[in-house]
Amino acid sequence: MARKGSRRIVVDGTAYRWRLRGRPTYFQGLAWSPCRFAVEHADTPGVTLVVTTNQPHPGNWIGREAEPVLPSNVAMAVRLALREGWTPAVPGPVFHLDQFIGFTSSL
Repeated sequence: MARKGSRRIVVDGTAYRWRLRGRPTYFQGLAWSPCRFAVEHADTPGVTLVVTTNQPHPGNWIGREAEPVLPSNVAMAVRLALREGWTPAVPGPVFHLDQFIGFTSSL
């Protein structure tokens, strides 16, 4: 993950970097797919955590109401992913955390 545009967060004494895509993808812009953000260990990047939320992207083009992704949301997702087996400092494939239950598209 590029440092530019990412934010630092400390969860339970460990530093992470997280990033929300600034501009929505085409499907996110139309509120057809939910917002996602990525998290990785700040010092020794390994497995990236990709969290799919149950909200539309805040920058969607149709004006659908969306809650911003707050640091508290990121911290909760990191804790849940760690409980589910995410190992952020070890190399490996992307770890997906799906929290999109309740998302309804604008179709």
